[in-house]
Amino acid sequence: MSRTIVGYLSCLAMFGCATQGELTLESDASVEAEEVAPELAAEQVINVDGTYENGKHILGVAADDGRNSSQGPLASGMASTHRVWEVTREWTDEDNAAGMAWPANSGLNWEEKYSAWVDSLVKTEAENGHDTVEIVTPWGRELPGPRLECSEMGMFMRALFASWYNLPFYMTATGGSGTVHYGHFGIVDNNGVRVSGTSNYRSAYTDYTSSMSGQSNSQILANWPDDTVLEGKSLVNAHEDAVEFLGANAYFGAYVDEMVLNKRAGYFLIKLLEDFGSIHFASDRNLWNIEAEAIRPGDIMLHRWQPSGIGHVMVIKEVNELPGGNSDVAITYGSMPRIQPVWYDTAIAKSYFTSDYAGSAEMGPTNVAYSHYGGGAKRWRTAKLSGSYWTNTVTSDDLDVWISPTDYATLEARVATFEEIIGEMTPEETRDALLEQIEMARTNLEGKPASCSNRERREQAFEDLYEVMETEFGWSRQKTDETYRIIDDYVFEELEYTQSKTCCWNSTTPAMYDIIMDYNKQLVEDAHDNDECAAPVVFMGRDGGTYAPFTAYAASVGRSAEWLAWTADESCPQAGVANDTIKSEPFSDFCDVAEDVMDWSECPNGGVMHTYYADSDNDGYGGSSSVEACSAPAGYVSNDDDCNNNNASVRPGVAELCDSVDNDCDGTVDEGCGGNDTGGYTPGGGCSCSDPVDAPGMPLLGAGVGLMALARRRRLL
Repeated sequence: MSRTIVGYLSCLAMFGCATQGELTLESDASVEAEEVAPELAAEQVINVDGTYENGKHILGVAADDGRNSSQGPLASGMASTHRVWEVTREWTDEDNAAGMAWPANSGLNWEEKYSAWVDSLVKTEAENGHDTVEIVTPWGRELPGPRLECSEMGMFMRALFASWYNLPFYMTATGGSGTVHYGHFGIVDNNGVRVSGTSNYRSAYTDYTSSMSGQSNSQILANWPDDTVLEGKSLVNAHEDAVEFLGANAYFGAYVDEMVLNKRAGYFLIKLLEDFGSIHFASDRNLWNIEAEAIRPGDIMLHRWQPSGIGHVMVIKEVNELPGGNSDVAITYGSMPRIQPVWYDTAIAKSYFTSDYAGSAEMGPTNVAYSHYGGGAKRWRTAKLSGSYWTNTVTSDDLDVWISPTDYATLEARVATFEEIIGEMTPEETRDALLEQIEMARTNLEGKPASCSNRERREQAFEDLYEVMETEFGWSRQKTDETYRIIDDYVFEELEYTQSKTCCWNSTTPAMYDIIMDYNKQLVEDAHDNDECAAPVVFMGRDGGTYAPFTAYAASVGRSAEWLAWTADESCPQAGVANDTIKSEPFSDFCDVAEDVMDWSECPNGGVMHTYYADSDNDGYGGSSSVEACSAPAGYVSNDDDCNNNNASVRPGVAELCDSVDNDCDGTVDEGCGGNDTGGYTPGGGCSCSDPVDAPGMPLLGAGVGLMALARRRRLL
């Protein structure tokens, strides 16, 4: 069970838990619920000077200070007009009320209640069939997770919870005016002054919380107020955040409108998610590094494979103790293109905790250890008012598990610790987990074929798969490729990120994926029809940075309108390269594995495929290892009748010796032999043994001998 909730599970068992607990409704009482003037409904654009990430122009990263308390904006300089919600609680407070995931008198503070809420969320099915997380509100509304990218999911859960319970929350970055802070107080600079161009949330939008005061949860849901402007908002122009289960043309705005009575919080969440990304999770101003043994639900696992640019954010969903002190874990995260968050249990989650990208001592692409890139297990800083300033702190309860961002040795040790403390996996579970990671990366590439991060994730998983298949199953790399590679892997080969302009192109589409694959499948199949092999053409910039093979094919099939021109959708120093660079990969040449990769099962001249069995001892009889082929490969035969493929003297038809071996592979050991015989028994030829026991028609000498023979035979069937 989760470490964070051990202390109150007995209370849950005894008194039950108000899973849809009545929320004490609080709001800015001085501002009544009112309709929003249309001219105030649209969030304005902040002047950002940051970088691009996943197709959005995000803010820059504020410098770390390496301390356990990070000073934020001046509280006394803030006007109430830009406030998003009133703070009436502190994260370290305890109260006795029951809530969504805790009983009355739980003894938990609000940090622990946030963890309990994350832990309580159940698994449900996403629109495309994968496992996702179901978000539950204090009023009992239950919705499958929204379509978000990974960092957006992490921010959404923390800020949403804070807004529900009037808890302080903010994140820090850099913008056109210097350091900026996005939080419950709105969007302000270090002096607490609203950043020009951002909303006066309190005066522009409506909080319906007080108008619902005194009503039951069922009454609130029945009379839920809608903000039609908020409902129509999307995070990005491409509308990747569509939530079809809420109706046609429903996007993240419609989703968050169902989550909050305080519509100011809905508008703020959209702005927060638009302007912040995974790089801000690496900033010590917003989250802090935590010891491996102290993780709990609601914490973050961050992957960083480079000092700047995109990374990968995962919300730690569950941490369940196992007998002996180990733990099972679960994670949930969004991705690009935006998806409903995936849910992975230990079988897959462990590989993320033990990856080099989680901050290991291995060297990264800039010749420093991955630990220097800011990845690993993290916990949200706790916002609190300290003197005249809002600060993001590490609570006193957590100081003993806080790790300085420059304590690289301790940061690096966490990867090995996770390897040790997270539940053991069988080789089969490890294999299947890696294959699922590979398939997820492939699925993402179908939506964003230029994605270099998904190409890299796929190949990182394949590298781990090669090791597992070799050490645990005795497979060569080529056999692994023959079994698990598909043509897509050769079309979307991994590129050197800093030397390939394709990696900056985040606006590619599923239609472009279809064009790329149709071209390559036709190329490869046409060559095969002529008894030749043609390797697929890698989707990358070439010949002056063009994508000529694919644009020409699109034109030839009347799909030019579906092919979008290259654009730099993120910071792109490599935009001027004439040819992208393929990263050297150790997988098999396409033509060496094409038969299996393309699943060509037809034989020449109308022939058919047959099963052939390895004849390792060259006695004319095969064992259990087999291949499908049009004709017998060298060393293979058409039968699997050998019961010992390493001994040519053991095979069907030879004389049975009285040596406790099934010499003739008929499934019976020493038939016709007694206990002191020295001769042999030949089927149909009688017995030379002096003892008639075990002769034809007589009972077996003992169950053990028969079982041994049966076991040998079963191993080879």
